[in-house]
This record gives sequence, structure tokens and C-alpha cells, in this order.
Amino acid sequence: MITIVWEYQVKANCMTEFERIYAPDGEWAKLFQKCEGFIDTELIRSTDHPDLYLTHDHWKSLKDYKLFLSKWKEEYEKLDKQCDGLTERESCLGTFGVGFNDEE
Repeated sequence: MITIVWEYQVKANCMTEFERIYAPDGEWAKLFQKCEGFIDTELIRSTDHPDLYLTHDHWKSLKDYKLFLSKWKEEYEKLDKQCDGLTERESCLGTFGVGFNDEE
């Protein structure tokens, strides 16, 4: 299993919309579910900085995640663009694995 971790600083007036879209049953998760290798998404909010969130996107393997990105590229880019105005900044903190070889 692999986990893609993203960090977001969300605009104060956009938190409700951000939480709706990035929630475990939100628009991102619905898009990811189009690929068999997707497991689930977690949305975590900082207790110290209420505008700071992390997402953990869990996939069966890195191969599944890459397949998703290639197959659903247009839909991914469209949703990403739709979400641009919700955050001050976002960054991918990395891809983390458990039980290597996660390439398979």
C-alpha cells in the first residue's frame, strides 16, 4: 500500500467548500474511485492551525496510482483547477509506502 500526502493552507472563507470536496466521500474521492487500486482518502485538520489540512490518499500500489493519473488526467486537471481558489498554498509532501515492494 502507498499513501500520497498533501498539505493545504485553506483560505478562511473557503473551509466549508474545501472540506466538502476533499472529504472521504467528496469529489476527489469519487474521482479516485474510478480506478480499482484506490483504497480511501483521509482529510485531517490541524488542531494548532485551523486553516491547515492534510490529505492521505491510500492506494494499493504506486502502479495503480500512476495508472489512475494517466487514465483520468483530464478529469484530475479539471477538478484541480476548480479547487485552485480554495487554498493559499498546497504541496505534495510525498509518497509513502508500507510493505515494499509497492511498485507492484
